[in-house]
Amino acid sequence: MALRSAQGDGPTSPRWDGGAEKADFNAKKKKKVAEIYQALNSDPTDVAALRRMAISEGGLLTDEIRRKVWPKLLNVNTSDPPPTSGKNLRQLSKDYQQVLLDVRRSLRRFPPGMPEEQREGLQEELIDIILLILERNPQLHYYQGYHDIVVTFLLVVGERLATSLVEKLSTHHLRDFMDPTMDNTKHILNYLMPIIDQVNPELHDFMQSAEVGTIFALSWLITWFGHVLSDFRHVVRLYDFFLACHPLMPIYFAAVIVLYREQEVLDCDCDMASVHHLLSQIPQDLPYETLISRAGDLFVQFPPSELAREAAAQQQAERTAASTFKDFELASAQQRPDMVLRQRFRGLLRPEDRTKDVLTKPRTNRFVKLAVMGLTVALGAAALAVVKSALEWAPKFQLQLFP
Repeated sequence: MALRSAQGDGPTSPRWDGGAEKADFNAKKKKKVAEIYQALNSDPTDVAALRRMAISEGGLLTDEIRRKVWPKLLNVNTSDPPPTSGKNLRQLSKDYQQVLLDVRRSLRRFPPGMPEEQREGLQEELIDIILLILERNPQLHYYQGYHDIVVTFLLVVGERLATSLVEKLSTHHLRDFMDPTMDNTKHILNYLMPIIDQVNPELHDFMQSAEVGTIFALSWLITWFGHVLSDFRHVVRLYDFFLACHPLMPIYFAAVIVLYREQEVLDCDCDMASVHHLLSQIPQDLPYETLISRAGDLFVQFPPSELAREAAAQQQAERTAASTFKDFELASAQQRPDMVLRQRFRGLLRPEDRTKDVLTKPRTNRFVKLAVMGLTVALGAAALAVVKSALEWAPKFQLQLFP
């Protein structure tokens, strides 16, 4: 049953909305829907193709499709019975009061116009999902903002499936945020400035001089932008992208937002209060499809393994969610990333476009590598990040891709 009927179940990409492009949109949508169902009906399911569909323009298009594809992306068997507990978790859980407060404050996350009785029922389900996952996984610790992620799944797929999907997500992509301390969360935030530095040293140096830090991006990261975006279509579009990608992709997306706002930042007074205030107010009219593509490009140009030395000690990096991603990779083992990349983009670009969008600063020790990577980026490197972000994507991954 569709849960957010007040907002509809249509395309999530504003670029594909109505007007003079309606006929073109309908043709693109019909073709993409057919490709998604072909991948779903393959034996075995073509998870690699589903990941490509989730990242390509418009994402998975409708909540009906998401209910079928999101479980595949998370390697969750929808025929398994949902997790349950015979305990009275509201009485026993140490987190109940905090969860209750957060859920009560989550009114804006529900569709406008939803009947109060329906919304209150969903809030009760939201509490039950969170408490059940925490009870089943005592190694996980609740954090404020977790409910913003859970409510997105609840609204799209319903309570039964949301419990299974969020439990898998919590033990993998979100695992670092659910540690007893914020050490791993801060470590992931520490990737933000090195990414910006690689692309725009002037912007990086300005932000360093302002001593703004990275705390402005904390709510973006730990809620997958669910807390800061008002249009639910944009939220689920990003969830399509993040579910199909490496666990560190949200920090790359945060970086491209800052890079996109370069001029606004540089026009600020160079002090912490001014820059923090600007960046904390995320625009609601971002060019999401463009930013998604650029985030994928940057992931390939500057993978986390390359940035780890600047972000923190390597042994700390190895304890992040990146190290738990291998089981997801098994779901898409049918195809190598270079094969998928070439199949998708072969013949689509003119030669003069192939290096147009390479984003990097001129550093001599990167010239040779970026000359090779330029082709990958122009071909749409986001597909690479989606399909197989790397079984061992430090040096070995690059050797596989560029033999």
